[in-house]
Amino acid sequence: MAVICKEDFISSVADALQYISYYHPKDFVDAMNAAYEREANPAAKDAIAQILINSRMSAEGHRPLCQDTGIVTCFVKIGMQVQWDSDLTVQEMVDEGVRRAYSDAGNPLRASIVADPAGARKNTRDNAPAVVHIDMVAGDKVEVFLAAKGGGSENKSKMVMLNPSDDIAAWVEKTLPTMGAGWCPPGVLGIGIGGTAEKAAVMAKESLMEHIDIHELKARGAETTEEKLRLEIFDRANRLGIGAQGLGGLTTVLDVKIKSAPTHAASKPVVMIPNCAATRHVHFTLDGSGAAQLPVPKLEDWPEVTWEVGDNVKRVDLNTITREETTSWKAGDTLLLNGKILTGRDAAHKRIKDLLDSGEGLPEGVDFNGRFIYYVGPVDAVGDEVVGPAGPTTATRMDKFTEMMLEKTGLMGMIGKAERGPATVDSIASHKATYLMAVGGAAYLVAKAIKQARVVAFEELGMEAIYEFDVQDMPVTVAVDSSGSNVHQTGPAIWQAKIEELDAELSK
Repeated sequence: MAVICKEDFISSVADALQYISYYHPKDFVDAMNAAYEREANPAAKDAIAQILINSRMSAEGHRPLCQDTGIVTCFVKIGMQVQWDSDLTVQEMVDEGVRRAYSDAGNPLRASIVADPAGARKNTRDNAPAVVHIDMVAGDKVEVFLAAKGGGSENKSKMVMLNPSDDIAAWVEKTLPTMGAGWCPPGVLGIGIGGTAEKAAVMAKESLMEHIDIHELKARGAETTEEKLRLEIFDRANRLGIGAQGLGGLTTVLDVKIKSAPTHAASKPVVMIPNCAATRHVHFTLDGSGAAQLPVPKLEDWPEVTWEVGDNVKRVDLNTITREETTSWKAGDTLLLNGKILTGRDAAHKRIKDLLDSGEGLPEGVDFNGRFIYYVGPVDAVGDEVVGPAGPTTATRMDKFTEMMLEKTGLMGMIGKAERGPATVDSIASHKATYLMAVGGAAYLVAKAIKQARVVAFEELGMEAIYEFDVQDMPVTVAVDSSGSNVHQTGPAIWQAKIEELDAELSK
């Protein structure tokens, strides 16, 4: 009979959360590198390169892979013969581990959890509580599967109650394009089938704790229904041509994971949850001998990928930019931004709307006229850092505010990740504005381009405050140009057609 001490459990959770904040699993790095080597679309290849470079930098610097350090999900499998030396529940111990990890002075992680979700949405300031699932199993050990799930990918989760005769792979193929690029592909799809609605969702999330092995499965051949379905969905998903960051390309998903359970004869519940390019999960076991010891990866595990400035890249001075210059940019252009930008995301936009609606106007020192706004909520800085990891958040969430910002503040353009909605693209075109896309999943790399940072408004909002950044050679892609041309529409369409051509050639 194993006796699990409270401190061993809490410290193991805290150490594991720090660990996954800066170490990608090796299987993920290998899969991304294979996708990089295979990719034929230069824009998608460039995005994957940035993600791999960011991954190595985070491993070296022990700083977060992504500024969205996630909501913690924890699967705890407790042996029936385990005894606890603790005055706390399992939920309370996990939450204490979360608090320690996210407030670590050496590598503080961004607190993103809000209480009263239907009301005040007040930040808990320590990223607790976690979402904890507990199973009692045979044995005398405790197994813990831990993940930190970003909001951009979690928000793209899909659930359906299919008819028993409906085709699951067809539903995935139809649904995946509706998820846009906010989940930061390429990544892993977790799919739960059967049980009830909530059981399918839990199975989908738990499946994402598994290692990437789709190519090994392909090599040996599928034997079970789930394995056959994994391969079918993998092929159908990648033939869609969505590609890295939704720019179009050969790799949209790195793997498909499936868990299933018996279900009602009249039902076929299916839940699909994507994992993004900041895939973060780890597994450890406690047997009463002390805290978990996690293996330290070797830097040789990361490929030597470089990102080079091509001849077609344009350097831009944001301090002297004119609208005439921005209207010369074309969708798909790569830019290196230099100069001052303002930041703002959901809470800041809501504050701005309330102030403008009331007639108060913008806060002192905030002037968007002729400027660009970056949708970001950075991690706190440490040491001599100007700012912590500061990758883009999903731009679609700001669509509801875009017309207001362009019409009433004189904003010239926006920087974020993923696509914009049709109405927003129309608004961008009508105002001769532009939308630039930074790579999601490259937060530490982006932060290195930020040379100065200061809070200019709404300091009480924490990571959602308005900052002014001074950037140097910050890489972005023109996603929507001033005429409304949109790479998130044209890119996948072009590459889906190219993949169909390649398939046709190979089948001859």
